[in-house]
Amino acid sequence: MDIRQLQYFVEAARLNSFSKAAKSLYITQPTVSKMIRQIEEELGADLFYREGKSIKLTDAGEILLAKAQNIVESFHSLSSELDSLRSLKQGHIRIGLPPMVGANFFPSVIGRFHHKYPDVTIRLYEDGAKKVENDVETGVLDIGVVVLPVSEDRFHIFSFAEERLELLVPFGHRLAGRSSVPLVELKDEEFVLFREDFALHDRVIAECVKSGFQPMVVYESAQWDLIAQMVAAGLGIALLPQTICRDMDRSRISVITMTEPAIPWQLGMIWRRDRYLSFAAREWIAFAQGLLRER
Repeated sequence: MDIRQLQYFVEAARLNSFSKAAKSLYITQPTVSKMIRQIEEELGADLFYREGKSIKLTDAGEILLAKAQNIVESFHSLSSELDSLRSLKQGHIRIGLPPMVGANFFPSVIGRFHHKYPDVTIRLYEDGAKKVENDVETGVLDIGVVVLPVSEDRFHIFSFAEERLELLVPFGHRLAGRSSVPLVELKDEEFVLFREDFALHDRVIAECVKSGFQPMVVYESAQWDLIAQMVAAGLGIALLPQTICRDMDRSRISVITMTEPAIPWQLGMIWRRDRYLSFAAREWIAFAQGLLRER
């Protein structure tokens, strides 16, 4: 068993798919399948089983993954350190972005960074903020953008945006003409939320519970634009950040200020305190901090 086999195995486990792992690794699916079979033959145990169109880890696979992640992470750390010694301005950066954050804050930052450092490769992973935080902690990602707060003991944190959530209701809704609404008035409404792997899912539910009610969640999605479309179609109401609400179609959706309480939405860039960062990753952090402070 070698490091390449373990890298292929970890990527297949992360994506629950041989084909997606192959695409991520820029190799063919048969190559991934062959490597996994070789590990299984060496260990004498199956590592995956099929569930619908995806693959899931067996008990043996779970045990191997716990060990393999540490080995692959150590290998990446070694490679990064050697890369920094050989060529200070080359490298690879793995960055996690929640879908609604990437389009609003980072295209220009990434473009300007690439113009300055054309030999640095940036690989972006779009996931909910909770998964991004976990992947930074486990070493799958170098840097992540998350909804704060997170543990200051585990992460370095650079906060770059602080807004509040606003209420979206469809045109003709009973609240559509209001300038502001206290959260408690939404206790009988049907909510459209982000999925559970998004930090806003838990934040909205927690704030509703604090206001004395459990929200009735009728739909969940990973896409803010789909959530907005469901609101416009009269399928429920939603709470989304101000940045997103600026792009709403006001002929179909009313955007209303939330009060009592105003629900904050703070974004931060995080990276592990106790893990080596390549020169490229350190340069990205300094570069992004400079541009994001200008906003």
